[in-house]
Amino acid sequence: MDDIVREGDPVLRAVTEPLQLPLQSEDQEALQCMMQFLKNSQDTELSAKYKLRSGVGLSANQVGLQQRMFVMYLKDEKGRTVEHAWVNPKIISHSLAMVYLPESEGCLSVDRPVHGFVPRYESVKVKGYDMGGKEVVMKFKGYQAIVIQHEMDHLNGIMFYDRINQENPFKLPQGVEIRSLYDKQNE
Repeated sequence: MDDIVREGDPVLRAVTEPLQLPLQSEDQEALQCMMQFLKNSQDTELSAKYKLRSGVGLSANQVGLQQRMFVMYLKDEKGRTVEHAWVNPKIISHSLAMVYLPESEGCLSVDRPVHGFVPRYESVKVKGYDMGGKEVVMKFKGYQAIVIQHEMDHLNGIMFYDRINQENPFKLPQGVEIRSLYDKQNE
């Protein structure tokens, strides 16, 4: 956790720089280390031993690198492992419908609880490159789409709490279809 940049550091508010392809070996190594951190943070023994907070996404600027790349590692709704390393990602399309996590979002760079709804697009289509420099285009929905948008925000110098309504943290945007991600009535 000592390597994670905390809120207040200007690196988190700067827009990251695109990487040259093919990736340099040190950039590939950085992505591999970031992914290993996420895996370790989700391992109960390792996270307890090293006092790691569990994370599902990590952007390069969260480890002090001004580079346009991030990793995500999580289990989908069927328990399958979802593991992606993104280089120079762009959201190329998104749904009109939105979702939010009822318990708000968390962030490895934020050491305090933040309450409020963070509106996100229900689905996104992302274009970028993998570690090998191969172009990748993928669609994500639900929780995975939220993780993608959270990490993309990091790359653009935006913190998740910037998206919470400042006057009323639990007020949702008007004129848009939006629901709690875990609202079973709407599924």
